[in-house]
Amino acid sequence: MPTVLSVSGSPSASSRTHRLLRHLDGWLRAQGHEVIPLDVRTIPAEALLGADFRHPAIIEATELFDRVDGVVVGTPVYKASYSGVLKALLDLLPQYALTGKTVLPLATGGSIAHVLAIDYALRPVLSSMGASHIVQGWFTLDKDLTVHEDGSLTVTPAAGEALSQVVAQFSAALRRTAPVLTAAS
Repeated sequence: MPTVLSVSGSPSASSRTHRLLRHLDGWLRAQGHEVIPLDVRTIPAEALLGADFRHPAIIEATELFDRVDGVVVGTPVYKASYSGVLKALLDLLPQYALTGKTVLPLATGGSIAHVLAIDYALRPVLSSMGASHIVQGWFTLDKDLTVHEDGSLTVTPAAGEALSQVVAQFSAALRRTAPVLTAAS
């Protein structure tokens, strides 16, 4: 069973991006993947902003990236790019932290004007980190995501269908590239 690290690059626990990632974690589990959530906002700011490579939280995050087969990276779009907390984490990971990994980039934002942020801002960084396969990412408009008082998330049918397709493509790519463990392993 491939293991997926689901990285929420949102600085807010109540954001649509965060809720979307946790919603998609359920879809990935239903497809037979082990999913490990990582909320970048929970990493101490002094470790991220002080570039403290030896901080236990940075070491733990680095180990998580090392042990998984695939990574889902979700971010809100701010000023036509991915979030600063996500950038801070990616900067602290080893240069080739994504080597051999299948990656699914996702973004949320208020306007279709930001739809290219995945391809022009996030994808080049993920590629430079050695990702073996970056599947087509997806941008979801904030208006297509409703967070309810109980914390649950509703996705509009059209956005849900599109997300279902990219998650299925990621899952299929992950199954093709993840190492198969045998009894001898």
